[in-house]
Amino acid sequence: MSLQQRIDADIKAAMLARDKDRLNALRAIKSAILLELTKEGGGTDGITEEAGLRLLQKLHKQRAEAATIYHQQGRPDLAGEDEAQALVIGAYLPARLSDAEVEAEVRKIIAELGATDMKAMGKVMIEANARLAGKAEGSMVAALVKRLLAGS
Repeated sequence: MSLQQRIDADIKAAMLARDKDRLNALRAIKSAILLELTKEGGGTDGITEEAGLRLLQKLHKQRAEAATIYHQQGRPDLAGEDEAQALVIGAYLPARLSDAEVEAEVRKIIAELGATDMKAMGKVMIEANARLAGKAEGSMVAALVKRLLAGS
């Protein structure tokens, strides 16, 4: 089942359950998917898993940052809405890896590619981004790759 089909099914379930917070978050996801499809030239077969994952990460990050700003501004009512939406969106993202798991995977990639210096960082990053998509922050992976290659 594609992401778009899962969202549609979950929208129906949220409507039947009268769960407004979940419904609002799911509608925001669906809206973002439709906007992405329109931007790409409008295919009816949906977006790719990669594009869907990037889109969900972007939406999750937006909601989390908005909630933080609302807390700083003393608006817990609005912060609660965005936190609830971030939780719903986060349920569609793959589980995050711990720092140790990410480091182990990066070390494995470096060993497989035979990378020994900073010149190979691009190759390592391409492979790491492909394997760790959605499971780790890109900036954290880049810093880790840089540290490991500089130290080897």
